[in-house]
Amino acid sequence: MMTDADFGLLDPAWAGTPAAAATSDAAIAQALLDVEAAWVGVLADAGHCPPEAADAVDAAADASLYDLADVARRSAGGGNPLIPLLADLRAELKAAGSAEAAAVVHRGATSQDIVDTALMLVASRAGATIRADLAAAAAGAARLADTHRDTICVARSLTQHALPITFGLRAANWLAGLTAAGRRLDAALAGLPVQWGGAVGTLASLTDSLQAGNDGGAPVPELVTALAERLGLVDPGTPWHTNRMPVTGLGAALADTVAAAGTLAADVLTASRPEIAEVSEPRAPGRGGSSAMPQKQNPVLSVLIRQAALSAPHQAAQLFLAAGLAADERPDGSWHSEWAALRSLLRLAGGASTKLSELATGLQVHPEALAANAALTGDLLLSERITSRLAPLVEGGKSAVQELVTRSLSERRELRPLLRDAVPAGSLSDDDFNALFDPAGYLGQTGTFIDRILADHAAWSATAG
Repeated sequence: MMTDADFGLLDPAWAGTPAAAATSDAAIAQALLDVEAAWVGVLADAGHCPPEAADAVDAAADASLYDLADVARRSAGGGNPLIPLLADLRAELKAAGSAEAAAVVHRGATSQDIVDTALMLVASRAGATIRADLAAAAAGAARLADTHRDTICVARSLTQHALPITFGLRAANWLAGLTAAGRRLDAALAGLPVQWGGAVGTLASLTDSLQAGNDGGAPVPELVTALAERLGLVDPGTPWHTNRMPVTGLGAALADTVAAAGTLAADVLTASRPEIAEVSEPRAPGRGGSSAMPQKQNPVLSVLIRQAALSAPHQAAQLFLAAGLAADERPDGSWHSEWAALRSLLRLAGGASTKLSELATGLQVHPEALAANAALTGDLLLSERITSRLAPLVEGGKSAVQELVTRSLSERRELRPLLRDAVPAGSLSDDDFNALFDPAGYLGQTGTFIDRILADHAAWSATAG
């Protein structure tokens, strides 16, 4: 049966992941209804409406009761989905014999209050799954860093062999990015604010109606605080209708998460090429195959993470563009342009983190290939060290050593004999000379850096939950 629902048919980076469910149209509608119901609950708790009204709204605030395709079509009439959904909610309440609840729902609020708060609620719910997957991926990278802290491999600079490092340091650098992204995501999720300002950010209607009705009870600011607590969000103290920093901050954290994932995936894509074969993605039935070439095992997890990494920056840029064009007391179009961009970022970060979790925890490392590839450059891999250490001992100094390196490359001759002939025997013993060509002896602070990154990750992991 045909449907208007977006299942992500052309977005495999996030299709079918927890983030897809958490950001679906049904999830968005449910969040809008949850905010309306929570507000009536706050009013009831404060004595501004009867508890029965809150119970009625709770019962009617079920997205499955409404035709969301029809709501979406009608949203063009008012420029946002809340207006037709609110009309349907009120109609449902009246049909259920709860006219009083229909009258109190949305009291003192404006559409932007509900939409912004609902999107923060969606971000909170989706963010919990993103954070969990990111933490699992980081734990996988930490295990790789520790397991392979002494596994020699070649560092590549501008695609070329550069110096020896260890695969543990490469994994630790992945981990450093994931940990930093995790902290930024935590900060963004912890600060998601409720939006409550009324028509132009003064809460004039709510304040006036409560005063006119002599309702008594909690002051208006305390009602907003109660709403934030009920929804698990933060009370920012003032409305932020045209101050879009909560949205850009969240967007930046999500983009950081995707970027950190993309770095790991980019390295895996390079290293899993058959002619390099240093790592392999974890296998799973039905994944990685080709429709035409049975022998292929495509690194699909990394490919889809890269899809997310290529897509996320444009969505983040849209949020910053919208924030910079937010005008007057209610943005005209820039606010509207945020919605799809923010949802896309949540989906991309969620999809990337889900796939990254499986990739990092199941990545297969092939030490024999790492060693073989490092050996391709031979003694030239230590040319930086050789030049520094042997220049004072060779007639002609650094330029002479560099000339021997160039000769080794151009004539395809082994470097070590050329250098041994150039270094006086009395200046350096054979044992000390040969020790200069041991990659394990030229790793600098590799072990220290791995330990520091692992310790930093452990400190972040301790904040989970």
